[in-house]
Amino acid sequence: MKKFPNAFVILIAVIIFAWILTYVVPQGSYQRLIDEATGTTKVLNDSYQSVTSEHLSVLDLILSIPRGIIGRADAIVLILLIGGSFYVIEKTGAFNQGLTKLVKILEGKETLALILVSALFTAGGVTIGMQEEVIAMIPILLLFGKSLGYNTFTILLMSYGSTVIGSSFSPSNPFAVLIAQKEAGLPLLSGSEFRLVVLAVAFVVWTIFIIRYANKNRIEKIKMPTAHESMTVRSKIILSLLGLTFCGVIYGLLFLNWDFNEMSASFFALGIVAGLIGKLGVNGTGENYIEGFKEMMFAAIILGLANSISLILKEGMIMDTIVYGLFGPLKYLSPSVSAVSMMVAHSFLHFPVPSYSGQAVLTMPILVPLSDLIGLSRQVCVLAYQYGAVIADMIVPTNGALMAVLALCNIPYNKWLKFALKPTLLILLIAALALVTAVAIGYQ
Repeated sequence: MKKFPNAFVILIAVIIFAWILTYVVPQGSYQRLIDEATGTTKVLNDSYQSVTSEHLSVLDLILSIPRGIIGRADAIVLILLIGGSFYVIEKTGAFNQGLTKLVKILEGKETLALILVSALFTAGGVTIGMQEEVIAMIPILLLFGKSLGYNTFTILLMSYGSTVIGSSFSPSNPFAVLIAQKEAGLPLLSGSEFRLVVLAVAFVVWTIFIIRYANKNRIEKIKMPTAHESMTVRSKIILSLLGLTFCGVIYGLLFLNWDFNEMSASFFALGIVAGLIGKLGVNGTGENYIEGFKEMMFAAIILGLANSISLILKEGMIMDTIVYGLFGPLKYLSPSVSAVSMMVAHSFLHFPVPSYSGQAVLTMPILVPLSDLIGLSRQVCVLAYQYGAVIADMIVPTNGALMAVLALCNIPYNKWLKFALKPTLLILLIAALALVTAVAIGYQ
């Protein structure tokens, strides 16, 4: 039996397929204006028209690879620096000592550990739309989860999967809800009460699913490398600094308008300080940082390759055609059916547009006037985008973070898709019921 293609091969194949589509799908474009006040680009509703443009050449196809990687440079730097920082901390022994202590505390309370970790990562998704940050944590999470007797799929569900749940149903995700509400002309953080209720329901259902799966698929616990060592003062200081860094980053993202660069700088400084406190020395800290970069390099490149896909579709002038084809028919449907259909369309659109913040900017100016026309509130329009686009991050192979995580866990995409499709559809069902409820109660 032939081995299923790895993440690198899959993304290269999708990039080539996207290039071929530029010769098949009719070219078209919406008119766009630059808002001088905010500097953002606005799409004019009902401005779609067919265009004729020169097709992308083979050279353009090849150039899309480095250009796609360059386009995600900030996220790639974040992954490399967090990965390097975590590798340094691991080499100080702080992680092993901390995990050993935690595993000992949670001995016999594995289900509680699963709930707590799931809640922690859900909170990360709710607050900062955490996703790429999970990539660098995978080696530690695998060690922690397997020491509790959980297999790799359980570990992925309670970490990466939980961040997707938190991001999808968040009332405050800055890269999804806030951008979409701004584009829709809604007050920021408006409608949070309804979102919080749905978030609570989704989290409970999600956690129950994880617990049931985990209990049916337990593995033999692995022994921690430092099982008989107690935590040193140095390790306590390093782990405390790690916690403070995470708190500082969350505060910066929520209140100081931070982006990936500020996050990268924070974790870079943490790694240097941790290495020196952990007695690795200047050279030892630098060498371990480099080793951490090596561990994360494949994941970083995968993230960049995913960006090449949307680059090809935009420059091939077919991205707007795809949007027009997906959302145009919605004006003929009732509000409830239209809301659910809009969510499904967003999920499909997320395949060629793996950035859900980019998807909000692309679609909201088109969908808001359409929603007004069919009697669908703008808040429901944002919900449909939020649920459809972000939940799709659980399975779309063009999502660089997902493919990077799977690569680090050595899980082929086909096995993940077969496994994750059921819980993803379950969560989408909850989202669909939420949308129908929102329309019924006149959610504004």
